[in-house]
Amino acid sequence: MEVGMVRQRRLADDIVVQLETMILEGTLKAGERLPAERALAEQFGVSRPSLREAIQKLAAKGLLVSRHGGGTFVAESLGSTFSDPLLHLLENNSEAQRDLLEFRHTLEGACAYYAALRATALDHERLTAAFDALQACYSAKGAATRAEEGAADARFHLAIAEASHNAVLLHTIRGLFDLLKRNVVTNIGGMYALREETRDMLIGQHRELYEAIIERRADEARAISHRHIDYVQEVLAQGQMEAQRVARALRRGGAKVDS
Repeated sequence: MEVGMVRQRRLADDIVVQLETMILEGTLKAGERLPAERALAEQFGVSRPSLREAIQKLAAKGLLVSRHGGGTFVAESLGSTFSDPLLHLLENNSEAQRDLLEFRHTLEGACAYYAALRATALDHERLTAAFDALQACYSAKGAATRAEEGAADARFHLAIAEASHNAVLLHTIRGLFDLLKRNVVTNIGGMYALREETRDMLIGQHRELYEAIIERRADEARAISHRHIDYVQEVLAQGQMEAQRVARALRRGGAKVDS
């Protein structure tokens, strides 16, 4: 973790501001352990008492948690947009899954647009690594599990959110990461069963999205992201309609006709 030297003013308050900035921009992640007190004080160029005071202030705000003998951590609660029970309800409700796809349509399109505008060279490196990991899952042709492919897919979209340099978008995506990952895994399983071309379509859509961001074509990146979610919605809607027809046919077949 790279940090800048803190200018002499009120040291504890300066440290608070810099740590808050690092949490907000995502440099420090929910649940992440801060470096040891001595090392962190040296990196900031401040005394350990000043650092200790700043950490106490951030702990009082609920941003940091100090564990006796275990160090100081960014609060885990910052990484959760929804409670676990609510996540369970969202994951297992078909209408909520539709709502999540609509939400992803808006959110991921905005992330792609701003990532294309704002991504740095380092962001491009991280996005490329995430894209390559996703392509490796596709290239495995069945050797990668649905869970592995879903996780790689979700990490690719998280890398786009990080490259957007929008703190609200980033923390929203991070807070929903587990739900998004499970949603992708569920979608993949249903889509592959419905249409043979699904894998090739997803490979092409993700490549187009990656290239548009890297080449800074912001409007195209947003449009490609929208088309990607539109395709997922279309295939899953087809699956729901087919399931409804099957259920209807079974009900008719089981009905008794009075003589």
